[in-house]
Amino acid sequence: MLEAFNISLEGLNFFSIMPMLIAIVGAIIILVVDLCIKDSNKQLYTILALLFLILDLGYIVFLNFDFSLAFFDLILIDGLSLLGQIILLTAAILFIPLTLNYNKFHEFEYPEYYALFLFLCAGLQFMMSSDHLIVIFLGLEVASLALYTLIAMHNRKTAFEAAIKYFTMGALSAGCFAYGAMLLYAATGYLDLSSIIGVLQQTDYEPFYLVLAGIAFFIVALGFKCSLVPFHTWTPDVYEGSNAFLAGFMSIAPKIAALIVSIRIFNFFINDILWVHYVFYALIVITMTLPNLVALTQKDVKRMLAYSSISHAGFAFSAILISNDMAYSALFLYWILFLFTNLGIFGMLWITRSKEQIWDTRYDHTYEKFSGLIKLSPFMAVIMGLLMLSLAGIPPFSLFWGKIYLIGAALANDYLFLALVMAINSAIAAYYYLKLIVYMFLKEPIIQDGSIYLQNATLPLKIIVGIALLGVCFSLFFVDKILWVISRLLVI
Repeated sequence: MLEAFNISLEGLNFFSIMPMLIAIVGAIIILVVDLCIKDSNKQLYTILALLFLILDLGYIVFLNFDFSLAFFDLILIDGLSLLGQIILLTAAILFIPLTLNYNKFHEFEYPEYYALFLFLCAGLQFMMSSDHLIVIFLGLEVASLALYTLIAMHNRKTAFEAAIKYFTMGALSAGCFAYGAMLLYAATGYLDLSSIIGVLQQTDYEPFYLVLAGIAFFIVALGFKCSLVPFHTWTPDVYEGSNAFLAGFMSIAPKIAALIVSIRIFNFFINDILWVHYVFYALIVITMTLPNLVALTQKDVKRMLAYSSISHAGFAFSAILISNDMAYSALFLYWILFLFTNLGIFGMLWITRSKEQIWDTRYDHTYEKFSGLIKLSPFMAVIMGLLMLSLAGIPPFSLFWGKIYLIGAALANDYLFLALVMAINSAIAAYYYLKLIVYMFLKEPIIQDGSIYLQNATLPLKIIVGIALLGVCFSLFFVDKILWVISRLLVI
């Protein structure tokens, strides 16, 4: 006779997945509200999405978690998970009000847009909150499928092209991740990373050919998600085809999730297998350098920011190469400061977005669009100038401190060449960031109507850009406190 199948509620531990459930339930409620209320205003969907995101973040911040495995050992609650979710949800809360714009872009009229945004956040949360390869894969696919659809909903030719390219590259990435998981399972008999690492260390990483192939597939899969060279080719086209709100969010949220998964997978392999260390070293140096050189030739500010974000991903991945608590603390500090800087600049691009293609038939944000902005809208020119100085790593603005701590972590761990490459690339990047400042402050305006730059400038957008600017300009006073919080949470 078959034994009774019993599920222990203590082992189930629903509290561990409550943050993801809040986002999922929020998405379903938005769809139900649309069925019940005809002709509802898009502001209602924005407010509902914002409410559930705040509840999600509040649950994580104010509930005391024990760092442990939960939900039948499929969910891992640790410092990496909590920090990643805090950054993700903070980004989501700050970016979602950007949908409250004046211009009626049709994707924001659909409740499905906000539901998919919440599903995207839930998928990324599952990615960051597990060391089980199947759960990570499921979270990756949920987030990716939602993101493909969000991009395509912009309903422009470039948006369809971007969605198809991202879907193609994402499918390849998912396939590589699945193959990597299969090979490590074949080598060890386990799918959770802690058991996989334990078995491989006992067997001295044998059978080595399976381990070698599995790690190679994971490098390709996560290289696509983090836009590491040479897996970065989708990034500029996807940024160009997406609206500025979504492009800015994509530059922060999916990458922090991929970075945390990379830490979980490669933390031991980088230290124990020499060729993995050298492959990462080469990828990071190339990823920091090549996109910077390509960004010098760009005509569109959003495409320039896309290549810039690839280089920033290389900076962040250097912490995984160094692979210790100091480097990981610097990584999270860097990404928090990068969040506020990118929030500000993409928010400004969204404010200046107009449906009319006045400056160029293809690009929405050419450098020429901002020519002489200081004469047409001085306040906007100053704000964008400060944000560009932060991206360039000019002190005392926010990203300077992130770069300094990462370079300091490299020097403290005898990565002198890596630190030198970081410094050189910061100098190269300063050229194309300052190029926009030159256009705004030193060139003559192409048009004389400054009001066209404020077509999207609603009060919520102004508030969000103001928050970003405060974070950029006054981060000096909070860096030590942020690092203290990170060090308290970071348990690896």
